[in-house]
Amino acid sequence: MKTLKIIFTILLVAISTISCSSDDGKDGIDGINGTNGTNGTNGTNGTNGATGTANVIYSAWITAPTAVAETIDGTSGMSTSINAPELSEDILAKGTILVYVSFGSGTYTLPYTSTAGGFVNTITAISTAKKIKLFRFRHDAGGTVNLPTTLSWRYILIPGGVAAATSKTAKLDYSKMSYEEVCARFNIQP
Repeated sequence: MKTLKIIFTILLVAISTISCSSDDGKDGIDGINGTNGTNGTNGTNGTNGATGTANVIYSAWITAPTAVAETIDGTSGMSTSINAPELSEDILAKGTILVYVSFGSGTYTLPYTSTAGGFVNTITAISTAKKIKLFRFRHDAGGTVNLPTTLSWRYILIPGGVAAATSKTAKLDYSKMSYEEVCARFNIQP
């Protein structure tokens, strides 16, 4: 009898398994969709960034007054000055000051060395608050070469920003860039 009970149980399980299929019952109802969660709150504004190119100051092309003979640091030459009202002590201490001379078919970064007048000479800029002195001297210390009033001058003042934290963010050397490259970088009309 025990064996008959076991056979009967096995047969009952087999019949139930065979008679059940997925096609026999009604499909259940789909569940309802859940609600969307609420949006998160906006984060706080970040801190202001370092001084950018929007703060760059540049002059129009200007002419300088007639040059006069002067000796600077034991070197004789010719000098004149242009006004730079935006040139502050802060820019002198932390910024970059670029001065250009334009004549003939070119624009040149100061200091500019040439053989004008038949002698090797250099035009350089000496910056002080609100003024830029233009000084031309001969390399052989034998007299002077004039600074004609027909020359045109332009300055570009780049205020200093936050000091670089690492050497990866080293300051660019604008004095090694051409006038055109500097104008393109700061969106200045040449």
